[in-house]
Amino acid sequence: MVANDVGELNEASKLAQLRMEHRDLDAAIEALTSTLAADQLQLARLKRRKLRLKDEIALIEDHLVPDIIA
Repeated sequence: MVANDVGELNEASKLAQLRMEHRDLDAAIEALTSTLAADQLQLARLKRRKLRLKDEIALIEDHLVPDIIA
């Protein structure tokens, strides 16, 4: 039981870290798109990274929230 609580705390801190990185990427993408000579390759890389983070966040959230069968 205690090990499970520690695991959930680790996942919760990982989730917070991923959300913060996701927000930072969003700001970086916004800043890059506001420039006239935006590097399209860099922009695509940032967007792909942001999507991977979103998938990781969803996976951890699904693990933390128990399934309720109605």
